[in-house]
Amino acid sequence: MFRPGPDKDEMRQAKKVRGFKRRKICRFCQNKMNIIDYKDIEILQTFITERGKIIPRRISGTCAKHQRALSAAIKRSRQIALMPFLSD
Repeated sequence: MFRPGPDKDEMRQAKKVRGFKRRKICRFCQNKMNIIDYKDIEILQTFITERGKIIPRRISGTCAKHQRALSAAIKRSRQIALMPFLSD
């Protein structure tokens, strides 16, 4: 038996139910931080998972400019052994 798709009214109701998704704001832009220091381990560890991976931009909410600087700072601090490559 053929069942027709949803009407336009049903589609509008479905959109209303979903609600509003809040846009993430870059933490570095909000605090007006121009330079991300590779020696500041407390800030860098908030952007790393417990397995040692860098959290992507779509999850952390950082802008593209600061995400590039953040990943470079994390990699730099790993190279000079301030942060581990893998967590135990």
